Amino acid sequence: MVRQLGELENAIMTRVWQWNRPVTVREVLLDLRSEREIAYTTVMTVLDKLHRKGWLRRERVGRAYRYEPVSSREAYTAALMNDAWATGDNPAAALVHFFGLMSPEQREALRDALRVAALFPTDPVAPDSPESGAEKRAESGPDTGETGSGPAR
Repeated sequence: MVRQLGELENAIMTRVWQWNRPVTVREVLLDLRSEREIAYTTVMTVLDKLHRKGWLRRERVGRAYRYEPVSSREAYTAALMNDAWATGDNPAAALVHFFGLMSPEQREALRDALRVAALFPTDPVAPDSPESGAEKRAESGPDTGETGSGPAR
């Protein structure tokens, strides 16, 4: 059931991105019914769930809602991958298994992405370290919002 729900979420999100306009439950339902039998309430529940997760915004028009995506397909995919990776006890092993499932084209895309990511190095301070966040800002003084004066951060 969980896998089916995830597949339905993905099928619905795919339609919303493809149509590139606000959509109603009925529009999504009619399109999904070309592939499978599905209830109106199921589509409505999944759209509501995607809204509560923050992936769709909605606006009431008459008695219905119109839904539209909050972010790109790529951001959605990245978040799904991050959620899946975070569920395991051994993230490194999960990555090794994931890489083993990839096609040669996907591995090449990963290599390309890693090359691009290398162009934008991250802050060498780990997010959990005492040198990060508010403590780091406190050491450098108050943030006045000014730029160009004082030490570089």
